[in-house]
Amino acid sequence: MKNYLLLLGAVIMACACSTPDASVSMRINGGSSQPLTFEKCRAVSEEEVEFVFSGPVKVKTCNFTPELSVSSIENGSTVRIILNEKTAPGELLTVDLLVEDEKRNSINVLVSLRARNNRMPELVINELCTEYSNTNSVRKAEFIEFKMKSDGNLGGMRVFINGNSAAAKETIYEFSPVEVKKNDYVVLHLRTYDPASKNEYGSNLNESGGTNSSSARDFWIPGTSKILHKTSMVYVLNQDDKVLNAVVISEKADPWWTKDYFAEKAAFLFLNNAWQSAGGEVPGPADAFISAGTTSTRTICRDESAENTNKAENWYITATSSATPGTVNNTKRYN
Repeated sequence: MKNYLLLLGAVIMACACSTPDASVSMRINGGSSQPLTFEKCRAVSEEEVEFVFSGPVKVKTCNFTPELSVSSIENGSTVRIILNEKTAPGELLTVDLLVEDEKRNSINVLVSLRARNNRMPELVINELCTEYSNTNSVRKAEFIEFKMKSDGNLGGMRVFINGNSAAAKETIYEFSPVEVKKNDYVVLHLRTYDPASKNEYGSNLNESGGTNSSSARDFWIPGTSKILHKTSMVYVLNQDDKVLNAVVISEKADPWWTKDYFAEKAAFLFLNNAWQSAGGEVPGPADAFISAGTTSTRTICRDESAENTNKAENWYITATSSATPGTVNNTKRYN
């Protein structure tokens, strides 16, 4: 019987294998009318990774990059691979896996995924700068500041901004492993203009020389496109798609969202207890923090002295020239 080569591309998305690219090739040698397919993968623990296929398979070869030794393999529709060693929290792994079913249909999976991170810290979104600045040819990007509420590691934490339809479901940034301590600040700059801008994953917090670099850890999103708007929903997810924290901002207190993707994400955050309304229903623009007064130096800040209620009452706009990326929020308020 002829051999057929079927190439399947980009089959890994979102939470299970949330990192860059995946490629899958399949060679069918048997008479099955239903081709064998690879469905998803995930890191179950620091020592276990599982792969899900459309039917029972047996692993022929398995290789990890960085190199990891395999302790045991459980075959079946869900393949479970146990490692001899623990992976670093949120470490980027590449797996090259060749499997075969009972009819000798084979499929080769080459996929990147994040290792399991069981030490993701408690944190809050602490400050937002929604406006870009270009003064005397010095360009400062918008930013999101996070404040750690516990020790931990950020590896695999994903940041989302639901500010327009193109980015409504995209991860704007996924952290590689980096240790943080309680009360640390982390600044994610939302554009990169200066080649001196560096991601500070090491011990040197002065490594980044980019414009508006802070005294805290700085990270930079490549490119120069605007991704944070005055009407946006900003949130962070762990590897199980749990919302760690969120903030909803709206330029106007309209009766309802003007775009479906805003309404859908508001419902998602409400159902995950990440943003609440005064009436105990899906929040509308009037339940968001009203962002109309923000500028490049008047940022949206969390009241660091108040208990977090996941409502607009936790937030305020700072006075002019009171932005504080990487440090305690300025308590001077606009209006």
